[in-house]
Amino acid sequence: MAFKDLREFIEFLEVRGELRRVSTLVDPVLEITEIIDRVSKSQGPAVLFENVKGSQMPLLINTFGSFKRMSWALDAENLDQVAERLQSLFPSEPPSTFRQKISTLLKLKEVTRLRPKLIKKAPCQEVVLNRDFSLEIFPILKCWPKDASRFITLPLVITKDPPTGRQNIGMYRMQVFDERTCGMHWHMHHDGAQIYRESVKRGESLEVAVALGGDPATIYSATAPLPRGFDELLFAGFLRGEPVEVIACKTVDLKVPAHAEIILEGYVDPFERRLEGPFGDHTGYYSLPDEYPVFHIKCITHRSDPIYPATVVGRPPMEDCYMAKATERIFLSLIKAQLPEIVDINLPMEGVFHNCALISIKKSYPLHAFKVINALWGLGQMMFTKMIVVVDEDVDVQNPSEVAWKVFNNVDPERDIIFTKGPLDVLDHASNTANYGSKMGIDATKKWREEGYTREWPDDIRMDGEIRRLVDEKWHEYGLE
Repeated sequence: MAFKDLREFIEFLEVRGELRRVSTLVDPVLEITEIIDRVSKSQGPAVLFENVKGSQMPLLINTFGSFKRMSWALDAENLDQVAERLQSLFPSEPPSTFRQKISTLLKLKEVTRLRPKLIKKAPCQEVVLNRDFSLEIFPILKCWPKDASRFITLPLVITKDPPTGRQNIGMYRMQVFDERTCGMHWHMHHDGAQIYRESVKRGESLEVAVALGGDPATIYSATAPLPRGFDELLFAGFLRGEPVEVIACKTVDLKVPAHAEIILEGYVDPFERRLEGPFGDHTGYYSLPDEYPVFHIKCITHRSDPIYPATVVGRPPMEDCYMAKATERIFLSLIKAQLPEIVDINLPMEGVFHNCALISIKKSYPLHAFKVINALWGLGQMMFTKMIVVVDEDVDVQNPSEVAWKVFNNVDPERDIIFTKGPLDVLDHASNTANYGSKMGIDATKKWREEGYTREWPDDIRMDGEIRRLVDEKWHEYGLE
């Protein structure tokens, strides 16, 4: 089912025993983080804190913190089902017959039907505050002891590209500077930062709206690595199977999800920057302070009884890991469309999704693994991947122990490891230089004579299939259970 808003998803989770309500008074400064860190590490439920110190609003957190809840959020029982829906939009080969072309056009027409739908009255504007307002009414978290301040951690940041007029939605943390200003943590490689740079070039203020809450598919879509210029709300409509309703803001020329809980409207000055950070980040380390743009709030609108959504990031696994795993599964089909030799991909949680990729391929020619490695480094946000490991198609990359066994046994370091340089994620702290550094590719596939391997490669030890079946049938007789 498509969830109209976050409230419908809360009800859905509660019926299935996947949400807990906490009425005990809790502090948004550190205490909630410690609670949720323990819940996340034990694969616990979503939590609705109903009594948060200093605020009248309940706080929802760990909403997407399991594979089950992340799948339900995207109207599926598992993430591979979402990937299959996306893959169905792309023909396995270019259409050649009239019937195939018509079929492709019908699919495109079906997608355009899912564009955002503009409405005139919306729940997110039941209360309008454009004079006396303050961010202090919200239960904003200070997550970790060395964080510079409280941070808004689950915002949908909406801007409009000056040259094209297209809206963009991204998720970027926001440090609260005071009751009406926040930091805007736009990483240099992301679309929001590019839009900001265009406004700086023009010497113009950039209008910004920030939505807190909304239906779960829209929240996820703000994190998805979509091609530049692709409408995140259209993608959310595809995931939901129906359009996202939007409404025009009160003070800025932007459209926001109509069923969001809270909307912040304002602008970013093209030349004002302020020190932002440190912040306990998803890498498990504090990201260091740096200069970032400042968001000035002109107006706040919200539901009459808003729920404040938040997340906590830190040493994995945390809630964001499951959102990132959704991206891994959903966008695998798009990667395979460009590199069909790829069988599967695993971005392990321990690699925080931009430090390591485990890839299995159907190897067809000498040095095929190196071709795949270099191609991936040139593919969208895969450019940030610091280490890529390639194994043969019969290796289960979702089992890191099996991959490690292959790497430790199959790799000759001088022959099978390549190094290069390129962009790194802004949060990478290992490189001597910020934002770029060295990368490593490891070919752990079986080596061929054509690759210069002159010895005989040993076979894996595998039991005879008939014996395995025999033992399966007799297992209960052995009394070893």
